[in-house]
Amino acid sequence: MGHFVRHLILLLSVLALAAGASAATPPGDSAPAPAPALSSPVYVLTGGGYGHGVGLSQFGALAQANAGRSYRDILDFYYPGTTIATSPRSRVRVLLGAGLTTVTIGSSVPFAVRDATGARTPLPAGELTLAPDLALTIDGQPTVLPGPLAFLPGKGGPLTLGGNGYRGELRVSVVDGALQVIDAVGLDAYLFGVVPGEMPKEWPAAALQAQAVAARSYALANLVKNRPFDLYSDQRSQVYRGVAAESPSTTAAVKATRGEILTFDGKVATTLYSASSGGRTAASADVFGVPFAYLRTRDDPWDAESPYHRWPPRTYTSAALAKAFGLPSPVVDVEIVPTPSGRPASVTLVTRAGTRTLLKAADVRARLRLRSTAFRIGVLRITRPSGPVAPGAPVTVSGIARDVDGAVLEKLGATGAWLPTAKVAPAEDGAFQVTVRPTATATYRLTASGLPGPALTLTISDGAS
Repeated sequence: MGHFVRHLILLLSVLALAAGASAATPPGDSAPAPAPALSSPVYVLTGGGYGHGVGLSQFGALAQANAGRSYRDILDFYYPGTTIATSPRSRVRVLLGAGLTTVTIGSSVPFAVRDATGARTPLPAGELTLAPDLALTIDGQPTVLPGPLAFLPGKGGPLTLGGNGYRGELRVSVVDGALQVIDAVGLDAYLFGVVPGEMPKEWPAAALQAQAVAARSYALANLVKNRPFDLYSDQRSQVYRGVAAESPSTTAAVKATRGEILTFDGKVATTLYSASSGGRTAASADVFGVPFAYLRTRDDPWDAESPYHRWPPRTYTSAALAKAFGLPSPVVDVEIVPTPSGRPASVTLVTRAGTRTLLKAADVRARLRLRSTAFRIGVLRITRPSGPVAPGAPVTVSGIARDVDGAVLEKLGATGAWLPTAKVAPAEDGAFQVTVRPTATATYRLTASGLPGPALTLTISDGAS
């Protein structure tokens, strides 16, 4: 409640300032002392990481591999409590396309097609184009085969779809008058086309092996239900690019971990992963609303090697922040409710007009084009002292330095350089006070994370008393 009251008092003060509000002084009453003027706030955005931050940090896996840790060490760190087990299945069905008017299937070697009756028809090397009537040219004659059709690879070469190679069988069926193509492929052969798209093939073997086990487990834990296929070939499952994506190093990682998955309490673990945790993994409950005991928040020192571990900080003015979120009035305060992981659960923008806009962290990430939701929006504000200032007299400069790092009050020197004057030690709510003794008119500013914030000029009056 105290936190809410502090924000309410600050908001009312700003509203009064913006509106130029004043109350008439009743006859016989003395005029109230002028209220201190509040500077426009400057917002400091800091953060780190890339992606949702749940589970394995890929750059953290890289650091651990470089330190000589095995892929099992890496998996134990990011998925604590899980157990290595053997996959209960060896094949998956991956949706490659749907709603298609035509498809082109081919092979560099002779191949075959099997129709719905089980009859198998040999086909010469080359390409053929199918329409929803499923008509093929066989021995020079147009022939309609009963669907669905399964195209079978020949010896020495995978099938192609639209020129892209895929291992396994390509199954073509007609759904709602259009063509649907599914790749029925071995689980590990599927991973041959997944792992190199998720992690650079040049990375150490232990990192690639950890990625292979995580990708294999994630696929089996998230099989599509009530459809004629098990997985999508895009981000709805994992990006699957087929033969074109394969590389010797990632294929070797899949083979080295053949059939291995992670389980927890006898079930395949949902092994989420992302590029960089920003130094602390997020709990699945905080990001996706689904709690998993092995996907909890924890410090991740291994992520320090990530180029996304810490972002360059940036600042926003009240007007710039309002513009970014399409608000008609400048933002006078930002309130963040954190999750147990330390990431924002929600962000509330308070405007000069008194409106309050509640946002999800994902919405803020999208609007500000951030790489993850591991961010903070700090507030810098200075309260301008009222009344004249005598030379050398103590002056209290107060304000807000909330959710920022390294707040410092600086003074503009005679050479034009800003000189540190005092470190700012804000209270829990961000409030601070610093005493200065200017002997001549001086300009001060508040900084944090090395970035400039609001400034004020203290005018010295020789006749001040």
